[in-house]
Amino acid sequence: MTTQFENIYHGLSPEVGKFRIASSGMAWKGEDSENMMAMTAADIKWAQWMRVARNHQLRIGLKDRSRETFDGFSREDHDKLAQLLKQHFSVTLETKETSFKGWNWGVTDFQGMFGQDLAFLVSNKTAFELPLDHASNSNIAGRTEVSLEFVTPSGNKKAARNAPDEMVEIRFYVPGTATRDRGSDAGSQKSDDEEEISAAQAFHDIVKEKAEIGQVAGDVILSFEEVLVLTPRGRYDVDMFPEFLRLRGKTYDYKILYGSISRLFLLPKDDQHVLFILSLSTPIRQGQTRYQYLVMQFNREEEITAELNMSEEEIAKYERLKKNYEDPTFEVVSGVFRALSGKKIIGAGSFQSHDGHPGIKANLKAVQGDLFLLEKYIFFVSKQPTLIELSDIHQVVFSRLGAGLGATAARTFDLKIVTKSGPEYTFTSVNKEEHEGTETYLKEKKVKVKNEMMEGELILAADDEDEEMQSVASSGEEVPKPRLGGEDDDSEEDEDFQASESDEGSPTDSDSSDEGGKTASDASGDREFTKAAKGKAKAPKKKAPAKDKVPEKDKAPESDAEDDEKPKKAAPPRPKPKPKAKKGDDTMDVDEERPKPRPKPRPKKKDDAEEGPAKKKQKKSAD
Repeated sequence: MTTQFENIYHGLSPEVGKFRIASSGMAWKGEDSENMMAMTAADIKWAQWMRVARNHQLRIGLKDRSRETFDGFSREDHDKLAQLLKQHFSVTLETKETSFKGWNWGVTDFQGMFGQDLAFLVSNKTAFELPLDHASNSNIAGRTEVSLEFVTPSGNKKAARNAPDEMVEIRFYVPGTATRDRGSDAGSQKSDDEEEISAAQAFHDIVKEKAEIGQVAGDVILSFEEVLVLTPRGRYDVDMFPEFLRLRGKTYDYKILYGSISRLFLLPKDDQHVLFILSLSTPIRQGQTRYQYLVMQFNREEEITAELNMSEEEIAKYERLKKNYEDPTFEVVSGVFRALSGKKIIGAGSFQSHDGHPGIKANLKAVQGDLFLLEKYIFFVSKQPTLIELSDIHQVVFSRLGAGLGATAARTFDLKIVTKSGPEYTFTSVNKEEHEGTETYLKEKKVKVKNEMMEGELILAADDEDEEMQSVASSGEEVPKPRLGGEDDDSEEDEDFQASESDEGSPTDSDSSDEGGKTASDASGDREFTKAAKGKAKAPKKKAPAKDKVPEKDKAPESDAEDDEKPKKAAPPRPKPKPKAKKGDDTMDVDEERPKPRPKPRPKKKDDAEEGPAKKKQKKSAD
């Protein structure tokens, strides 16, 4: 007779199935994948019942000292299971108590045949258990904290969608010190004080030992020592196992399943070095930092002789795997990774830069790196590698706007990649000589290209003209011209000046005339000339001056025109309503710069300004 239970989980799998018990044994079968697990009656040795997250759990101990767990039983199934186990297998169902206090401090205990389960006990009752065979990394975070990182159990993608939330990291606070149970390697003569280490370090060492217990030392296929890893930076020993690889560094250790490797890249960095890059679907972590790419660097000329710890029958199961290697190190490493992970290696494409390299130098934000244009990807390799699929590119824009102005913009250009999924990447400081080859590559891949470099050049040319104009204006003689260009009377006054026979005169020229004694070159004489000039500017309003004074007025403007030829004093007569304010301004102009006299006489003293100077000058000549 067979008894069946519905909606039962096997182990940590998110897939539900059916659990059956008969006199011949018990079995579980999944509903979706139809995976099956069976145990014979002779193998069953003990059974336990306990409360877990997914309702109640049935644990079965087997003859080989391993165990199997089944979750999803209801409380009412306890009595029925106890009766069936007693009837068919003569096994008593023991109840294991669970702590529900919710305390976060207690005692850790490594349980199981090999200690593969880490149990956290509160008041001698199990609060929770952690399977160490799923632990990918263990680090000491601080002097008293130990961090455990976990990878998701291997399974099909469809089942993983039903369980989106899984714990990936847990930290334990382990204060105090501990004494080594075994003697140190240096000998047994050391004192007990030298044997003491921190409790966190002791706990960390035990976790590392128990987590690797599933793979004995004989299962190591091949080891590479002191491999230079650029991301995360450091030197690590790489141990290759049949199912995973382990990176052992001075501070951090990583366990990476081959199933989590999505892509392999082998790219030349320069003439002497080669980069071997692992793209991981499950990033490794250092605290809060995630690393999705593992970048190794090898020397081209370095060679290695290696022999795999595998039999010929086992090697035959893998493609392109050899028993012995005597090749460059990067070829051996990449070949072993390709065989064990089952992933193809992506190499450099047909693209060649101006210097003949498969990559071009570029900057992404403030990070400098190499931009590789591959057959199906654009790969930016740096401290933070970025991979862009060509099929995900919506548009590529060439421009020089982001490179800044001046000579730098003429030597480099910017490459902006707009993706269909949303993110945009702008690569700056790309050598201008790489533009033609990059554009040809993108067009061959049928990628939409937009060129904005001409627009940037026009903008730069306009900026250069502005700079030239500013430099001329700051040092040349044409400073006043743009200021007076918008005034209406400028052209009229220019005609008056052209009508005068002398464009450029000096005080010595006016001294040779009949009024030579009247045109003194001192400061008072200059002010008198400016007053006479203002009198002429306002002469059209009076229109009836004394005829005998006309020759004097005609001559006075000539000397004024000679002095004012360069400043062009056409504008000052316009603002007539404020003569006093302008007089102050003009006085400052006369003191500072003689070619710019702008004094304006007071309206009431204009007649005096015309006749007064002549009388004074006559007296001076008489003297």
